[in-house]
Amino acid sequence: MIAIDQILISDEVAQQEFVCNLQACKGGCCVEGDAGAPLEAGEMEILEGIFDQLKPFLSAEGLEEIRQRGKYVFQAESGFTTPAIGQGICAYGVLENGIVKCGIEKAFHAGKTSFIKPISCHLYPIRISRQDLYDALNYEPRDTLCGPACKLGRQLKVPVYRFLKEALIRKFGKGFYETLDQVAREKFREDINRPQP
Repeated sequence: MIAIDQILISDEVAQQEFVCNLQACKGGCCVEGDAGAPLEAGEMEILEGIFDQLKPFLSAEGLEEIRQRGKYVFQAESGFTTPAIGQGICAYGVLENGIVKCGIEKAFHAGKTSFIKPISCHLYPIRISRQDLYDALNYEPRDTLCGPACKLGRQLKVPVYRFLKEALIRKFGKGFYETLDQVAREKFREDINRPQP
């Protein structure tokens, strides 16, 4: 376990290797599960504010689901989440050439919004568990779905935290990431001069 301020990071975040392989998984993390993407405090308001900019990037089915259920929903087990169509694809997901992509992220890359996507999506396969005094960061890939990402990560020798550098900095700041990087390299004797992606 790595401790930085009030954040506990599982050793797996530093030890395991992972690089998303969309050609293999087809964006399945936007489909599998019992609910949509978990939302943090403030993200519901963001979705309300940017929804008109998102509409052109969403599917007809997604728009209809959002019209019927709302831009976000409350789940007793997981709090506020994005709605899902049936028990499947996130309402903000769109199918393109057999791959599910995030409509929110597409709007971001098109310059229509400054919000890239919910932080829970950006950080995946890291999940945050909130405790009274600290946040715990755990590595939780989906076994079958993420097998190709684990394999590609091992081939490229990219630790989970380095693959998620942008998301970790977005959530916790650059100082946190730099400390995590140094501690991870020292603790696991990784070559300190290995270049980062």
